[in-house]
Amino acid sequence: MYSPQRRDFISVTLGSQAGRTYDNSKTWRRQSCWRKWKQLSRLQRSLIAFLFVFMVVCGVAAYPNLSERWQVESYHDGELKQAEPAVEPGVAKVLPKAPPVTQPQKPRRSNLNKRGPPFLQKRLSKKENADEPKINKEENEAEVIPNEKEEEKDNVISWRGMKIEPEQVNPALPDTRKKEPVPNEAVKEPAGLNERQMAVIEAFQHAWKGYKQYAWGHDELKPISKTYSEWFGLGLTLVDALDTMWILGQQEEFEEAKKWVLTDLNLGKNVDVNLFETTIRILGGLLSIYNLTGDQVFLDKASELGNRLMPAFDTPSKIPYSDVNIGRGTAHPPRWTSDSTVAEVTSIQLEFRELSRLTKEEKYQAAVNEVMKHIHKLGGKMDGLVPMFINTNSGQFSHLGVYTLGARADSYYEYLLKQWIQGGKKESDLLDDYLQAIEGVKKNLIRKSEPKKLTFVGEMSHNQFSPKMDHLVCFLPGTLALGAHHGLNADHMELAKELMETCYQMYAQIETGLSPEIVHFNLNPHNTKDIEVKPADRHNLLRPETVESLFYMYRFTRDKTYQDWGWQILQNFNKYTRVKTGGYTSINNVRKSENPEPRDKMESFFLGETLKYLFLLFSDDFNLISLDKYIFNTEAHIFPIWTT
Repeated sequence: MYSPQRRDFISVTLGSQAGRTYDNSKTWRRQSCWRKWKQLSRLQRSLIAFLFVFMVVCGVAAYPNLSERWQVESYHDGELKQAEPAVEPGVAKVLPKAPPVTQPQKPRRSNLNKRGPPFLQKRLSKKENADEPKINKEENEAEVIPNEKEEEKDNVISWRGMKIEPEQVNPALPDTRKKEPVPNEAVKEPAGLNERQMAVIEAFQHAWKGYKQYAWGHDELKPISKTYSEWFGLGLTLVDALDTMWILGQQEEFEEAKKWVLTDLNLGKNVDVNLFETTIRILGGLLSIYNLTGDQVFLDKASELGNRLMPAFDTPSKIPYSDVNIGRGTAHPPRWTSDSTVAEVTSIQLEFRELSRLTKEEKYQAAVNEVMKHIHKLGGKMDGLVPMFINTNSGQFSHLGVYTLGARADSYYEYLLKQWIQGGKKESDLLDDYLQAIEGVKKNLIRKSEPKKLTFVGEMSHNQFSPKMDHLVCFLPGTLALGAHHGLNADHMELAKELMETCYQMYAQIETGLSPEIVHFNLNPHNTKDIEVKPADRHNLLRPETVESLFYMYRFTRDKTYQDWGWQILQNFNKYTRVKTGGYTSINNVRKSENPEPRDKMESFFLGETLKYLFLLFSDDFNLISLDKYIFNTEAHIFPIWTT
């Protein structure tokens, strides 16, 4: 202890510096602060420095979320949620002679096996211009309101429309390149477009407007921030939407996109791409538009891409790697595992088989057929249901015991049926695996909710049932109906109808009328709600699976209820996801109709699948992409059914 007489003190001496005394100036204060800092212990100084760095790091990490929130709030004045009010249920009124369109805008400069299937002919011609319909939400109907002003008003979206001339059929696009002979039977076009189809065309025009203005040549549009995001750097949205433009008759936009494919689509860049996503979206998109147009430029690009993807199959088991560097010609699994997902390795077959048919190079079909033969005889299944992962080294299923029709397994079942149909119903192993799997679904995964007895497809994890159903599973009603149409069990159609009702309820029972990514169904008879949505599952990505199945169900049953359900979904997309300046955005919270929390991203499949299926759903011409002549891949790209 210190003695009582001892006193601590600090001696401070203020230098005169040429006669200058302490005057509380900034210079004196800086020196004083530095002196105090030096008097701190090393531990104290380190702790303060650590806290300062920690606060800076937290600020940097939080900035993107805060800036996105500020952007969202800035759109609450009507620009996002209801800047373009939705068409309410009811019959829209359209002028009898010509649909409303605006004066054409000047396009902005971009930021820079054995015979061909039939052509899908042009259906629309561009001759006259008017203004876009102004939607009257209060009267629950859409009325065409001509606008005589040349400038676009704030409450009217400008888009390039076309005059419909039902009796006129324009020739297909001229092709100066050599192409395969085209059979006489062409895809018949409808006599005319109805009001709902015109609404889909307008939605496509609005989405394309945003993409062209802010994301041209890039993978995906970020409509709120008016910029783009890259995944592979291969113009994903543009290529994915080529056949949609053709089917919807958007010839001007199609020609611009075709020019970009010819001159700017670089398939030799040094970039890792996902084998599955690149195959279904880009390879599938190129093959589909070749099937519809016969234009050799698309087949040439598809052939080049197919060759660049082939290194993925160079594995010990012949189960392909998930990632390919298309520039270097190398492939590898994900960095964190040597597994691939079962859905990814078994949902590239339609595309590679079609590429072999068109190019007469058997290597593509041989590679993917080898995968299916391997899966066919592989152990680890449960009543035809497959696990979600497979090891590329051993060729064996991994993470056994988990069975789902959702993410990582869904399109395996879809492609079993569609390969069988594509090949002329000759490959019995594919059919056997499909039928066994559907029986496995009915035995293990089908349940009914309480209290409304909705039929749903759950999941099985190590013999424990979970009432969880992904929106992705809503592909199943359409697939079941397609199989029944091609002669399979009639009870498949009955199950399809029940599941279709459930998928619609996943929209109808939600505040925004849009389905969440995942729902959980109630099995307790004492609860009053059939559907529960957990906070992490409340996002909507503009997915197509429900409208896809609605399209199949309407084609095969001709029940217009399915058209009405699709119309409600389109209206809710317009109401809650449409961005005024162009494009549509996925949203974070389908339970908050007052603020669905936009994510600022328009997935390529919204143009490639969702709007395409809606357009076909609203068509009463059942020969428009006849399901007796064509199949759709899992990205809604169109391949002919082989006849030889």
